[in-house]
Amino acid sequence: MVPASSRLSIRQRSRYLAAMECVIRGTGVWATLAHGPAGPRNASQLADASLVTGASVHVRDGLITEIADADELPRRFPALPLIDLGAGLVTPGFVDPHTHPVFAATREAEFALRCQGVPYEEIARQGGGIRNSARRLRALTQDQLLKDLVPRADGFFLHGTTTIEAKSGYGLSTESELASLAAIRAASQEHALAMVPTFLGAHEIPDEFRSDREGYIRVLVEEMIPRIAKERLAEACDVFCEAHVFSVEESRRILLAARAHGLAVKLHADEIAPIGGAGLAAELRALSADHLVVASRKDLASMRDAGVVAILLPATSLYLNLKGDAPGRDMLELGLAVALATDFNPGSSPTRNMSLVLSLACIKYGMTAAQALGAATWNAAHAIGRGGTIGAIAPGFAADLTAFDLPNLDSLPYVFGENRVRHVVKRGCEVVRDGQLLPSARKNSTFC
Repeated sequence: MVPASSRLSIRQRSRYLAAMECVIRGTGVWATLAHGPAGPRNASQLADASLVTGASVHVRDGLITEIADADELPRRFPALPLIDLGAGLVTPGFVDPHTHPVFAATREAEFALRCQGVPYEEIARQGGGIRNSARRLRALTQDQLLKDLVPRADGFFLHGTTTIEAKSGYGLSTESELASLAAIRAASQEHALAMVPTFLGAHEIPDEFRSDREGYIRVLVEEMIPRIAKERLAEACDVFCEAHVFSVEESRRILLAARAHGLAVKLHADEIAPIGGAGLAAELRALSADHLVVASRKDLASMRDAGVVAILLPATSLYLNLKGDAPGRDMLELGLAVALATDFNPGSSPTRNMSLVLSLACIKYGMTAAQALGAATWNAAHAIGRGGTIGAIAPGFAADLTAFDLPNLDSLPYVFGENRVRHVVKRGCEVVRDGQLLPSARKNSTFC
């Protein structure tokens, strides 16, 4: 709870006022994404990043109320706290629409096996992969999960991301899935990073149900989903629709149960085998279908017609050393709305670096810098049900901004693998300054 302003010191009061009302300025290039259709955008609609040179925004209660020239708003509001982003590139804060941040331990031993040529599927068959994470997570309490999750959230801020979709899915039992989602909710109350919770109990068949798939599906449909919906622990339900995990029919059954309980639906689809997960996403008009490495052109066209956002995860295919990658160029040519994500997780993509993901998207899929940025902000926001509220620098949007030590937008994907984030602002509150995390990133240590 914020103390009464009369009890705050001068310094504390200025920080409190900054959270309520402030001005943010920068003299470099701003990629605002302010112009274009209101819904998810295709490649041609993302080509214009709405660039301006030098700008300032007025912020009240975390939202942008006005955007103007760099010097205009500081001159009109001289009494308000001023956040100066300097002369570098300014963009909307990255929106990462596919992450798995709740886990018990890293899996570097599996990485070493893959580097020696052992396939991902073989590691999973031997009890590694997701089931390995599940066994470890079940040994932890909700408080222990929270203790690990909060510093992981710091890493997203340091890489310029201001909102993530946060999946469960490493518990695979009712109590551990509930604990994972409760930890996400608790972390959202403790940390300024926005975390949009998704239930992914259908991530794998746990050890105790390996000979009783139907039994686990009944637990998902009859026990987990109703409790999660009742306790409002998640906004969406995801399923790993894959040949070695859940079939199309099983996925449909789980997702329809989730929808009946008021949850939006999403899919891990056609990452390893082309079994029709993308087609199911189109049939159900899912928020998104993700991975899509071997999705058919027909199913991709159906996704486009159904308005399903395609989330591409190029860091995952690189890290797993897959022979192929998602047909990103075909998706762009088809007119699909494409989003980008890190797939941050302990087994197949332990990175929070969205700038790296943009570089890979340009290299692998032929995206321009503007298209990649739009896929990582505007379209990513729509993929998690936040379209029209984040992902652009415009009146009515959250004041989520990232400033880079870069001269222009083209340099963002050009600089490969480096973190050039200098400043990050979350809802009008500066959480990263000069590349360093500020106490304001933790809600329990600030008045922002």
